[in-house]
Amino acid sequence: MDSRPPSFLIINVSRIGDTLLVTPAIRAVAKAYPGAAITFAGHPKRCEVIRHLPYVSSVVGITKNRARLLGHGPGRRYDYAIVYGYDLPLLGYALRVAARVVAFRQKDAAINRRLYRVVEPPAFQSMHSARAPLLLTQALDIEPDGFRLAYRVTEAERAWAQDFVRQQLPASAQPLIGLQVASFPTKAYRDWPVGHFAALCDKILQAHPHAHFLLLGGKEELAKIRELEQRLHNHATVAAGKLSLRQTAALMQQLNLYVGVDTGPTHLAGAIGVPMVALYHCYSPGRLLAPLDRDRLEVVEHPGLDAGGTMESDMADISVERVWSAVQALLKPG
Repeated sequence: MDSRPPSFLIINVSRIGDTLLVTPAIRAVAKAYPGAAITFAGHPKRCEVIRHLPYVSSVVGITKNRARLLGHGPGRRYDYAIVYGYDLPLLGYALRVAARVVAFRQKDAAINRRLYRVVEPPAFQSMHSARAPLLLTQALDIEPDGFRLAYRVTEAERAWAQDFVRQQLPASAQPLIGLQVASFPTKAYRDWPVGHFAALCDKILQAHPHAHFLLLGGKEELAKIRELEQRLHNHATVAAGKLSLRQTAALMQQLNLYVGVDTGPTHLAGAIGVPMVALYHCYSPGRLLAPLDRDRLEVVEHPGLDAGGTMESDMADISVERVWSAVQALLKPG
């Protein structure tokens, strides 16, 4: 009898945050089947966040178009495939290469009939975003192993980040605070005004005169980042658009505090474990998105959350004083 643990293919082609949100499910598989070969397939530019997790055997990039070309040879390479999302090319690939495929119910009845387990997707905003992916692993009788997101900074990456801090930032920079001022353009309603960020930084500098701000993000946010940089003068260093995803994560691990809106780097900060203040819009509330199983975390919800707020509710309604109070709870006196 074959006593080896089963092999798994886990497919999740998505943005940074949604990629990290499946890490509790991956960890649950690894705990249920010690030594199992687990392959993760994700977006070619995002799957790096899974690399170096000790229980993941390999990480590969995949797209819908590439999936159509893969897996047409004979035989099954995996015992199980767990597929997140509703892209038929990815499901088709999984069905070609795995003996048993688990996914949420699809619109295509023919695909559903071929699945080993069909899981009803949770209703919109009915479940925390880190718990929902575990529905697929639970369909295989695999129990959760906590809900904290996972990310691993390597020793080489940590050494690089320490060198960056020494060489690129003022020697007196303390505390070092990372700021994520914007979400991605299609979710701009989540953005806290740059003027509010500037006012918050003024309060921090009054209490901590040597504080330094590391401005994080991508090229899409550079206009807002440059505006904040001008307000902060020599108290800020722009890292946005200059670093790889893994370099950014390694640098975030060096922070004394992270303050950010709801977007991928905020999920990343939650996984790394840095002290953090996270700001959430009432349409995408922290009670559904904020990191779980975390200490040193202050969740700032939009005041319209329990008052009928909509997507049009303004993030400016979160006051500077409210965020400053959260920052004070995590920063020790200078």
